[in-house]
Amino acid sequence: MKSLVIIATLILAAGLHAQSIEAGKRLFEKDGCYECHGHAAQGGRDGPRIAATGLSLQALNRYIRRPLGSMPAFTEKVLSDQEVADIYAYLKSFPPAKSVKEIPLLNKLQE
Repeated sequence: MKSLVIIATLILAAGLHAQSIEAGKRLFEKDGCYECHGHAAQGGRDGPRIAATGLSLQALNRYIRRPLGSMPAFTEKVLSDQEVADIYAYLKSFPPAKSVKEIPLLNKLQE
């Protein structure tokens, strides 16, 4: 019985996490994050790569609220803490960037 409760809890958590990722993706698009960071958070001319970010949720939240440079601030009136958490889940859902050694074309350039 105890193992069924644990399994049910894990399934529920996985479903909630998937919903959080989808909500984060919608928010990333709706609030214009993609305009600087790219549709897959890969980075662009005006914003760095933030896919698979190494920041903690707290650090991302702090930066979003009080950014440096040209990024606009997203106060709690614009994005709730839950919405920031959903965007964070979306960013963390991307695979980490490949190293130079994992990219064949770059390896050829170094030969």
